[in-house]
Amino acid sequence: MLTHDDALEAQITQWRSWLRRRPAISDSDLEELEGHLRDLVADLRAAGLAADEAFLVAVKRLGDLDAVSREFAREHSERLWKQLVMAKNADGEPSGSRAHEATVVIGLAMAAAAAIKLPELFGYPKIGSGDGFFDSGTFYFPNVSLFVLPFLAGYFAWKRRLDRLGCLRLALAFAAAALAINALPFTAGGHTQTLAALHLPIALWLAVGIAYSGGRWFDGSRRMDFVRFSGELFIYYVLMALGGGVLTGFTAVSFAAIGADVEWFAQQWMLPCGAMGAVIVGAWLVEAKQSVVENMAPVLTRLFTPLFTLALLALLVTMAWTGSGIEMEREVLIGFDLLLAVVLGLLLYAISARDVQAPPGAFDALQLLLVVCALVVDAVALSAIAGRISEFGLSPNRVAALGENLVLLVNLAWSAWLYARFLTGRGPFAALERWQTGYLPVYAVWAAVVVVAFPLLFGFV
Repeated sequence: MLTHDDALEAQITQWRSWLRRRPAISDSDLEELEGHLRDLVADLRAAGLAADEAFLVAVKRLGDLDAVSREFAREHSERLWKQLVMAKNADGEPSGSRAHEATVVIGLAMAAAAAIKLPELFGYPKIGSGDGFFDSGTFYFPNVSLFVLPFLAGYFAWKRRLDRLGCLRLALAFAAAALAINALPFTAGGHTQTLAALHLPIALWLAVGIAYSGGRWFDGSRRMDFVRFSGELFIYYVLMALGGGVLTGFTAVSFAAIGADVEWFAQQWMLPCGAMGAVIVGAWLVEAKQSVVENMAPVLTRLFTPLFTLALLALLVTMAWTGSGIEMEREVLIGFDLLLAVVLGLLLYAISARDVQAPPGAFDALQLLLVVCALVVDAVALSAIAGRISEFGLSPNRVAALGENLVLLVNLAWSAWLYARFLTGRGPFAALERWQTGYLPVYAVWAAVVVVAFPLLFGFV
């Protein structure tokens, strides 16, 4: 059961998380506002009010003093304490220096677009002129994350006013990653190079998260904000990719109609440069349009959660009916790992969009069923991988699959336990949220192990 203090902290955390996503509010402003709120709550509790009553009155008083709190209440008016601070003449969000930020974003997007073309100056093949961009053994495939993620981290370091030491640490992390992926003597197109190329973006995404949090990664609410950002960026990037594909096709067809061949331009310039720059632009759009995307992502989560639950249930029933196991081909393993990653993504986003104070509901039960199904599938896959290793011995792909499924198994198992406790009234929902945000670095650490240790362990093959 939640104590009064737990409920109060959950309310303050929700209030603080919303304010942190407003572009016009700096960290210092947020700390000052939270300090005022806590002082008011403390004074009211000392006067004899209960914790929830003190919070209601404090937010009301702070709302009378600050338009930001009124805006917060206006957009979240379904809760009583939010309704109390609504004002009919509340102004909108204070305008910030949008033009300056747009200039910075455009500059960083152009830098990321230029970075993907820079290797051509040093004799590397042009993109689209021979090997595919994602073909194993090419220079671009293992380095793709280094063409864009440093600029994305730089954007957040600038926006969050990260201190010099924090910026230096980020620079060293990206430099070490570039050195590891390029200096180690990989066999071109070998298993360890492919695994390193696939896992490097996961490891570096943690560096982006540290920049996003302004160096305060150990703040659980900031990690959850980064989870929201990651999901929202994915949605925006997919939408921009669809639009970019239409634009590229329209350009090629239009010029072909007048006898001009621009396919080379689309392959060598539009697609690679656009793919890099769109990451920076997408991040900026997520930051600038938080309220719009927050309405989209929870809807998608509620749509796909039952669909994925049905798909996993059908898979398990079919496996039990036919007695068939999982084939341990590399493509199948990748597919199952992606499926489990999507399930965890749905779980994370459902947690990030959920009101921690709301009681358990039918959707929570559905989420638990989804997690349990994924847990069973993961256990079956682990059993098959272990059998494969015992029969054919160790290989980079098998060990990587084993480790990744173990990492997922731990997360899914404990998530199922915490969700079950919440549904039965024996634990708070906040415990599940803390577990998920606290577990995020584990993925990055495992990815770093695959990038650095696997080549050494398996002789760079």
